[in-house]
Amino acid sequence: MRGSAADRELWRQAEVEAERVVSVLRIGVSLGLLLIFFLTVWDNVETVESYLRRQWLFALATMFSYLLLGLFTLWRARRGMFRGWMIWTGVTLDCAFLLVNAWVGLENTSLPGGVTFLLPPIWLVPGVLAFAVLRFNPYLQAYTVLLIVTGLSLMVFWQPEQVPVQAAERALFLLSLPPNIIRISMIALAGIVLVVAAYRMRGLLHRSITEAQARTNLTRYLPAQLAGRLAGGGLEELRQGQRQQMAVLFIDIRRFTSWSEGRDPQEVSAYITEFRRRVQRAAACSNGLIDKYIGDAAMILFEGEDGAQRALDCAGALDEELQRWTALRLEAGEGPVEAGIGLHWGEVFSGVVGNAERLEYSVFGDTVNIAARLEQLTRQADARIIASAALFDAAGAKPARDGWIALPPVHLRGRSSGLDIFGWGQGGFAPDQRPGEDTAV
Repeated sequence: MRGSAADRELWRQAEVEAERVVSVLRIGVSLGLLLIFFLTVWDNVETVESYLRRQWLFALATMFSYLLLGLFTLWRARRGMFRGWMIWTGVTLDCAFLLVNAWVGLENTSLPGGVTFLLPPIWLVPGVLAFAVLRFNPYLQAYTVLLIVTGLSLMVFWQPEQVPVQAAERALFLLSLPPNIIRISMIALAGIVLVVAAYRMRGLLHRSITEAQARTNLTRYLPAQLAGRLAGGGLEELRQGQRQQMAVLFIDIRRFTSWSEGRDPQEVSAYITEFRRRVQRAAACSNGLIDKYIGDAAMILFEGEDGAQRALDCAGALDEELQRWTALRLEAGEGPVEAGIGLHWGEVFSGVVGNAERLEYSVFGDTVNIAARLEQLTRQADARIIASAALFDAAGAKPARDGWIALPPVHLRGRSSGLDIFGWGQGGFAPDQRPGEDTAV
């Protein structure tokens, strides 16, 4: 089965649970058939013809064997010794129990295959098919259907070497009260299996709906990219938090406060909505996780070994989005959109904080603060994007080769050494704004 290791483990657990249920049902079916056999047939075993005694003794032996199969598979499933191939073996034995009993009935009575469907074992077909349904495996279901249809087809066309003169009497006996009681019992047992199958499917559907609703409620507060981690105790793991290397990107619209003053609220709302739509599109293209929107600003996170490169890709995509948006606004006689983007790579603490009423996924640490300060620095540097050398090192990229320009090292509050930075789309620091050895941002 394809999917993550967690998905495969959940599927394996579901298969083990299904095998436990099937094993219990095998035990129930065999015990039920044994009970009906002793109530309807056993008292007459000494008075019937020898061919019927042979058939009934064989049926008794196969029912005990089927009971042992159920006990054996249940024992292995409960002891954790279940293996995937055992499902196919069990299905094969289920079909064999049905088909071999029917074949022995034909061979023992010397009746032609045309009376196959008068034999009581045939009425177990719905039960065997229901066993396959419980496994939720279409390939297994198709295999079961193939075995049963093939086996019944061979029996239907079978002809004995010599049909006995008592053939009509023997066929008529198959319609007598004891076989009919056994048929009714088999239908009832098959019905019980189908009820169990329907109950399990209803339970799984209910659990899926509940989990989907829970995920939907959580993603109202948490980023959608975290939805896959919320199953199987993922939320508790996120609550505990972790330290990890991550790229952090801040983007903020410049002079938004002065622009929005005195404007119609609908115009401001439409402006912010368009900004966020473009941020969402750029983040999605680079698999970035939008941690939060803060008014006209956004914070985007990038996890994984390629997180630094994806952050650079996202910054480029954001810049292109804003350039296209600016062109559209200028055509409409409106002002340009200017924004600053700051990026940094380093260790952060990430996790979910809050209670059931309000959950929030966020990251904390010096890396976040530096990314925010680099975004602020774009105003002084007249640059659209500023990224730290640490980000380029993590991405394995060469700034000069890609068109980035080295800016003078900047000293940030709380750091003893200067931070090497690179700018994109900048006009350079103004003489009185150039960060130097004595400048702290």
